[in-house]
Amino acid sequence: MLILIVGPSGAGKDTLLGGDAGVRFVRRVITRDDDGGEEGHEAVTEEAFRVREAAVDFALSWRAHGLRYGVPADIAPDLARGRVVVVNVSRAVVAEAAARFPVAVVEITAPTGMLAERQVVVNDGTVEEGAERLRAAIRMASGGVGRV
Repeated sequence: MLILIVGPSGAGKDTLLGGDAGVRFVRRVITRDDDGGEEGHEAVTEEAFRVREAAVDFALSWRAHGLRYGVPADIAPDLARGRVVVVNVSRAVVAEAAARFPVAVVEITAPTGMLAERQVVVNDGTVEEGAERLRAAIRMASGGVGRV
């Protein structure tokens, strides 16, 4: 099961995503400098991204906020083995991902804005509370597959 994490910038998605032995939290490839912030990502140049995209190194890729984002293609073997894979994506790639993989969508939001019909994690407490809410949503979305 591929769990797609969506939500507005600043809602705390990357802050809540943490490691767990039974779930793979994907490290994205982004055409942004490694700023040492909350989001651990692989920083690449625009040219390096284009080369990797042409070599089919990404299972999913998209452009947002003037940057390029890629999800490594090595998620496919994990999904084929039944592992739960979690990745922060743009809503723009949800349909493409759903056409290629078994997916569930978890939306993380702050207390403002409209809520869509999907799993919703409201990040309005401590990091620990938000992380537990995300783990519970992943458990529900994946039907209990994988240990979170």
